[in-house]
Amino acid sequence: MDFHALFTQFGNDTTTGLAQGAIYALFALGYTLVYGVLRLINFAHSEVFMLGTFAAVGVWAWFGYTENTSPPAFGMLLLLLIIGGIGAMLASGATAVVIELIAYRPLRRRNAPPLAFLITAIGMSTIISETVGVVFTHRNPVGAPVLIKPAVLFTIGNTSVYSIQVLLILLALGMMYVLDRWVNQSRQGRGIRAVAQNPDAAALMGVNKDRVISLVFLVGGLMAGIAAVMYVLKIGGTKYDAGFGLGIEAFTAAVLGGIGNLRGALVGGLLLGVCENYGASLFGTQYHNVVAFVILVLLLMFRPTGLLGESLGRARA
Repeated sequence: MDFHALFTQFGNDTTTGLAQGAIYALFALGYTLVYGVLRLINFAHSEVFMLGTFAAVGVWAWFGYTENTSPPAFGMLLLLLIIGGIGAMLASGATAVVIELIAYRPLRRRNAPPLAFLITAIGMSTIISETVGVVFTHRNPVGAPVLIKPAVLFTIGNTSVYSIQVLLILLALGMMYVLDRWVNQSRQGRGIRAVAQNPDAAALMGVNKDRVISLVFLVGGLMAGIAAVMYVLKIGGTKYDAGFGLGIEAFTAAVLGGIGNLRGALVGGLLLGVCENYGASLFGTQYHNVVAFVILVLLLMFRPTGLLGESLGRARA
């Protein structure tokens, strides 16, 4: 164990981990929302995210910005971020709704067992990723334009904080706040919480269960689209299986914070990102993922419901 590396890199590991955790957090919201309402682990959510990354890169390419172009001016940068975000959110949101309509809704109407949903989710994930890999990209990575130059925003001691890191963290915190307020205060949010708590009672009160479930998938897809843009900005490209590894990390974040808990997804994502970076400095980069899952297992041994442990149906403002 290299405690010297951990001590010297502590600040940089923290900022890098928070930026990475911000992506995990927004990605994890899709798992949390769907599980909170349906008690279903939607493993196809990783491909919802992946299609969002391709949509963002495609929109930017349509405007003439590829991996070989120079970073744009500030005004154009804002425009590209907005249209890229809209494109990614539309692609991911539409994909999530379509998956629910063609894969999960027929199973619900037939009262299929939970195992059927799990197998269907894995099947949809494989179908989408392999189709993109074989038909569209031939399994080759797709580069993205460098929209934001790596620039140090400010320095604290030996820690350099970059503009892209601040952007990712603030974006995750802002979207998490908006979603939390919407779920807890809006009419649609009350419907979501009602179905999550007791779907039969919600139906008797006039709540359209199918419409609520489609809305949950849509919102989860929109959050995945924002996470997709954040991922492309940070990584600089995407590929057909980009959602697989990151999806496991995001699912881990959701469980760590408390699966079915919106605020838990944020806490779990940020904590997971930081712990992974600390573990990489302490044990080596090859143990990057090992440390995170060891922490998850240890936490669940003593607190099976996760850090916050409150289900969506019992969420309060």
